[in-house]
Order: sequence, then structure tokens, then C-alpha cells
Amino acid sequence: MRTFAIGDIHGGLKALIQVLNQIEITEEDTLIFMGDYVDGWSESAQVVQFLMKLSQKINCIFIKGNHDVWCENWLKDNNDVNPAWFMHGGKETIESYESFTPKEKEHHLSFFNNMTMYYLDDENRLFLHAGFTSMHGVEKESYPHKFCTDRTLWEMALVMDKKIDVNHDLYPKRLRHYKEIYIGHTPTTNYGIQVPMNAVNIWNVDTGAAFKGKVTAMNIDTKAFFQSDNLPSLYPNEKGRNG
Repeated sequence: MRTFAIGDIHGGLKALIQVLNQIEITEEDTLIFMGDYVDGWSESAQVVQFLMKLSQKINCIFIKGNHDVWCENWLKDNNDVNPAWFMHGGKETIESYESFTPKEKEHHLSFFNNMTMYYLDDENRLFLHAGFTSMHGVEKESYPHKFCTDRTLWEMALVMDKKIDVNHDLYPKRLRHYKEIYIGHTPTTNYGIQVPMNAVNIWNVDTGAAFKGKVTAMNIDTKAFFQSDNLPSLYPNEKGRNG
């Protein structure tokens, strides 16, 4: 049995299928999706439809990202079009739903409603879209929306002095609670890196699929990772979220 953390997809169904073909998924495996299934490339609704069918055969855990929250709100009320969402991929997502019936949209809404904000496995490994702010851990988070918007956890890990021991008073309390933390949300391509990044005990598997990067799946035990082609090459007539 293998477990894979799969980074942000952003409507790139072709890229997702490439990655799943590479890992040759079986019914004994678990897929943990890190959120942001929609917004960017032209197949957001199709990604959701594909994942709903996939979860009928494969054990899938779906974490909710900030773009998923925006899409969920729109599916609840088609008049609820957040201006920021529309500019950052929402327009393409709305267009991807043009051929879907009201009943199909209801099923997609249920899919979003049933997503979890974070997942903690039996080995004390935490999975969430972005981060958290409570020094006491996710269960004590006062601002649940931070699970899909926070960047301070990752930024803190990036600049940590690696000489500081985990038992030292200066070691961040947020990082002590979990064996490992897996996130998406902040593209590694922001730092000129095309592959998953590791800082302290955090693994970032968002490799920039929304922009010019790839969709990535990482085996959380071996740390082996599998990647799609760069998204612009799969959708040559589209811009994604590149402007």
C-alpha cells in the first residue's frame, strides 16, 4: 500500500491523468489531494467530475483549498462571483461548467461540501492546503480559513536556522506537533524550483500547475515524486493564470 500527496491541479485534467498513469495507481493505494482542483486551465469542472469517479474505486482524501471555497460559494449561488476569484481563474471555471446540468452541479457542490480542511494520518503526518497559525496545532486554530490561506507556516520554515534543535526554546511550537506536514498553495516555482520543496519537516508539493509548472504526486514514505509536463504545453492555446 502506497500513499501519495498530490499538489494543486487548477483545472489541468490532462496533467493529472499523466501523473496518475506514471504512478500506476492500484486499489490498495491512497491518494491525498492537497486542494485547489479548480481555477486556471479550462477543465476545472472536468477535474472535479474525474475525481468524483476516481474516489469510487480508489481511497481518496480531498482537502479543500482557497480556490475550492470560491467555487463552492458560486455553486451554491451563481450570483456569488467573488471579483478576486473571477480574475484568478474563476472565469475559466465558470466557463468549464457551461455543459453541466443543474443536477450535476448539485453533485459537485456536495463534493466540495464533503472536503476536509486538514487530514492527520496514523503516523502523525498532517496534510492541509496552506498552513495554520495556532502554536497549539490545528485543533486549536481560531481562524479555520487559515487552513487554506496561510503562508506564514511555510515562510517560517524556509528561513529557519537549521542548527536549532527541536527541543530548543527557539524551535517553533507549530512545527513540534507533527512528524511531517504536507502543503500546497504556495508554488515552488515562485522560488525558481520545479520540484517539491522541503523545509524543516514541511513538504510543499505545489509545483506551479496554475502557472507554468507541473502537477506533482509524491510518495510520502519514499519521497519519490512523479510530475506531469508543464501545463502550458498541455494547453497551448490557453494562458492559465499567467495573465
